[in-house]
This record gives sequence, C-alpha cells and structure tokens, in this order.
Amino acid sequence: MKHLIHTLNKAFDNRVRLGVMAVLMANESVSFNELKEALDLTDGNLASHVAALEKAGYVQVSKQFVGKKPNTTYSASTEGKSAFQEHLVALEKLLRGA
Repeated sequence: MKHLIHTLNKAFDNRVRLGVMAVLMANESVSFNELKEALDLTDGNLASHVAALEKAGYVQVSKQFVGKKPNTTYSASTEGKSAFQEHLVALEKLLRGA
C-alpha cells in the first residue's frame, strides 16, 4: 500500500487546485468570477493556483473583452482531464487499500 501514495499527482495536493479542477471537470468552461465565487477565494489566491495548473498544462485560459470589460474563462485541458482522472483513481485505490 505504501507505493500508492506516490501515484497521487502533486499538482492536485493543494485543496484550491483540487477544487479548481473539480469545478472545471464538471463544467465545459468557467469564468474567473464564477470560479472565485464557487470556491470562495480571493482574486490573488485563485490567480496563483490557476497559473500553476496552466503551467502544468492542465488548464486552458481564454481571455477576451466583453464590451470594455476583460473576461477570462478557464477549462480543463485534455491532459488536465486525464491527469485528474488518474489522480481520482489513485485516491480511490488508496482509500480501498488496494
């Protein structure tokens, strides 16, 4: 059972990143404000964690303007979806003691 802990993805160790990915897995895309509200985070906290997930290739960022207001939306990349699913499977195995 000891080796199972090493199959968990360190990118999802932090509860904020785990929450971000969970929300993105359940939605095709989510705006910055929707994500911030859903997870009850500050702008800076959300931005830093999303940046880490983007750097890992797990999150895609789309920036555009709606009128004169910037609008940023996020979605899980194909790689991010796969990595998160693998992380969940590893968690499940760890919980079952397999």
